[in-house]
Amino acid sequence: MKLGYLTNSLVHHGITDLNEIVDWSIQHGFQALEIGPNIPFDQLKRVIEEKSITISALTYCRNFLSANEDEANHHRMELKSRVEKAGELGIPMVVTSTGICSDARGDFYDDFDAIRSKPENSLDQVCSFFDEIIQLAERVNVKVAFENCPLMGNIAISPDLWAALFEKLDSPNAGLAYDPSHLIWQFIDPYLPIKEFNERIIHVHAKDTEIDHERLKRKGFLTDFSWWRYRLPGLGELKWSKFLSELAEIGYEGTISIEHEDPVWGGDLEKTKQGLLLSKRTLENQPSFF
Repeated sequence: MKLGYLTNSLVHHGITDLNEIVDWSIQHGFQALEIGPNIPFDQLKRVIEEKSITISALTYCRNFLSANEDEANHHRMELKSRVEKAGELGIPMVVTSTGICSDARGDFYDDFDAIRSKPENSLDQVCSFFDEIIQLAERVNVKVAFENCPLMGNIAISPDLWAALFEKLDSPNAGLAYDPSHLIWQFIDPYLPIKEFNERIIHVHAKDTEIDHERLKRKGFLTDFSWWRYRLPGLGELKWSKFLSELAEIGYEGTISIEHEDPVWGGDLEKTKQGLLLSKRTLENQPSFF
């Protein structure tokens, strides 16, 4: 098991030089990087050849079923190119969303309306597209890990939908990028699915969710998202020792990848870096960290 992070949090502050990211990461004891979509491909080869840090995954989460045909085709080609590049460079997986069919109101992406859709209605279209992607992944020896965020053009958001998805995409190259933070604000148990989907969990995002229970009592969960927010590990609802213990029990040996989206520990580059380091210390200090 390696401890790493998703590069998006640093890229958000203008750092797209992978050499700079790698140097800082090694200096502070990180072992792996999950490479977001804004890091140029041409920077990857040297890092991999030097073997100073592991590239755990390439990530590209978009709506591949967008009603805008040009947009959908662009995202599909970008995903395919990442699967091919991962195979070429020996990167073990690509983390992605599934896509979701949009309607006359427009595409769902990072918006409250995303949860008003009926994700199960997109299952056949998702599997039709990803059957091709999974076949490509099998040919180039890469795994495809579906993230479980409901807010990015995605139907892989719950255990029931994971089961339906994997029944149709029954390949050892299809798995989950398991992120407990999204389960928390959906009021899905973040621990129980780990044993059920143990063979499918091939990547893990370390991110927490804080729920403002007093605000929730007044707003309800249909009004807006003001009653919850993403937090660093240890600053939300998740019991990280229990979560890591459940992963250890199924023999998980992949990467724990910190996904820093905490608004309190963001805002500028130095504070974001502090948030990554705080997350790292929190995880390493858990009794069940392995």
